[in-house]
Amino acid sequence: MNVILITGGAGYIGSHTCVELQERGFDVLVLDNLCNSHAESLNRVEQITGGNVRFIEGDIRDRSLLAQIFQNNAISCVVHFAGLKAVSESCELPLAYYENNVSGTITLCQTMADNGVRNLVFSSSATVYGNPASLPITEDFPLSATNPYGRSKLVIEEILADLHKADSRWNIALLRYFNPVGAHPSGLMGEDPNGIPNNLMPCVSQVAIGKRKILNVFGNDYPTSDGTGVRDYIHVQDLACGHICAIQRLDKNCGIQAWNLGVGQGHSVLDMVRAFEKVSEQPIPYEVVARRPGDIAACYADPSKARNDLGWVAKKSLEDMVSDVWRWQSQNPNGYYG
Repeated sequence: MNVILITGGAGYIGSHTCVELQERGFDVLVLDNLCNSHAESLNRVEQITGGNVRFIEGDIRDRSLLAQIFQNNAISCVVHFAGLKAVSESCELPLAYYENNVSGTITLCQTMADNGVRNLVFSSSATVYGNPASLPITEDFPLSATNPYGRSKLVIEEILADLHKADSRWNIALLRYFNPVGAHPSGLMGEDPNGIPNNLMPCVSQVAIGKRKILNVFGNDYPTSDGTGVRDYIHVQDLACGHICAIQRLDKNCGIQAWNLGVGQGHSVLDMVRAFEKVSEQPIPYEVVARRPGDIAACYADPSKARNDLGWVAKKSLEDMVSDVWRWQSQNPNGYYG
């Protein structure tokens, strides 16, 4: 059986995608350097699916390791999650983001080409739309970026477009995620960032469980309904299923295409806080602090292209998202190792 290589497969989205792939009978091989992920997540994948996950600890920038992986496995497609992903951190450490995200992707693609593998699903981001002039966002919107993280994703998209233009045998899906939240309904898997979380929901759930005293809300003077930032929150299981649809589309020689993966509806930070309080029956004290550099007021998708081309739609509700986060956090108060 052909192998699906998942770079960054021990991470939050990667591990949930492993579950969906394994449950559909795909042969999965994970490569992850564990810089912001946990090997235990793959043990949980095995618990849920009853199947073995092959795992190699290593970095996509390690050319010799990549060569060995491709030479020793009949890889047919790469799902590329590996990358640094925090907006605020990217503003402090831009070179690290360009070196890891951009250089790492170049090394990966060179190795793929050397071994005749030209099917790639790339984990992109809605940040490539910058500060959109209108909403909802469609895939033909002008592209820009307001921070180094988003710019690294945009540069990679441009590199991949050039790669396809030079060699039309490449089939590339650019999946532009909006804001992944949620956890596996079993409570066995969820988002477990190292150190201080950069995303909203881990911060909210850690306050609810008593691990953190207060939630920082970054700005309440945006031009939104309650002054806080509005985002398109999508359940991680829905997102994972989008990757299955993309892999299947690559087999039809799709060339290079971009698809938004979002629900198509925006919720503010305070909407999410109130939803979590309702589900958890726990108060979420918060403090408004200064805006973070690189953040924008509002961002939500028009996901109709993914529905029409891939047959993919987001099925999970906001209540599903927060209920699954709370189940994960309450059953695993210290993450995968607590």
